[in-house]
Amino acid sequence: MEDKIIWIVLAILLLSGISTAINQIRNDIRHTNRILEKIAKQIGVAEPPIDDEIKNLVEEGKKIKAIKIYRQATGVGLKEAKEYIDLLSEKLKN
Repeated sequence: MEDKIIWIVLAILLLSGISTAINQIRNDIRHTNRILEKIAKQIGVAEPPIDDEIKNLVEEGKKIKAIKIYRQATGVGLKEAKEYIDLLSEKLKN
């Protein structure tokens, strides 16, 4: 019985550590993306064109539909489209 408790506690600690590490990686990625955006602006890299329809969908909270339309327009994968729409959403909030 004590062995099970020890294993459960170890599993909880391991999952907690993994969760913390994932959150830290997400924060690092956001920070890196902000830095890259600043660098891109300084060297004059144009932002990808934002279709008004996609912008309006994001503002209305219809991210899934915006991701679908962005994927169809650009041909990028689901992950890339979601990241782009999430960044666009953050920009529009500011």
